[in-house]
Amino acid sequence: MTPRAGVAFGNKSKTTEEAVPMKRSVSVWSMAGVLVAGIWSAQALAAPDVAKAESLMKKSGCNKCHALSAKKEGPPYKETAAKYKGKADAEQKLFTHLTTNPKVKVEGKEELHDSLKTKNDADVKNVVEYILTR
Repeated sequence: MTPRAGVAFGNKSKTTEEAVPMKRSVSVWSMAGVLVAGIWSAQALAAPDVAKAESLMKKSGCNKCHALSAKKEGPPYKETAAKYKGKADAEQKLFTHLTTNPKVKVEGKEELHDSLKTKNDADVKNVVEYILTR
């Protein structure tokens, strides 16, 4: 190997060919940083469409029994979010609750909980994310 211009590393001098692995590792770290930034951006994009969620909830009659923080016949969204916080199955449980007309207790009586008025899973997921982020 023919030595080229020296690159200083501490007290030692290395040739350009020997310095290439250092350049590659810097490049790998740069790519890792871009990847992490991309993941954070994707998470930010997963935020619910608030206007769309609130519109569907209004159309579905959710506001009759639920509010953001005030107690009505049903629990407030903030209380529901706190109940599910940190639970791995939170999204699935709430999705099921909003799509299967489960029986719920209201003032000591069992009633069927109305489903959201949509067949679109993405719209239901948006409402679930809306509730869980309150």
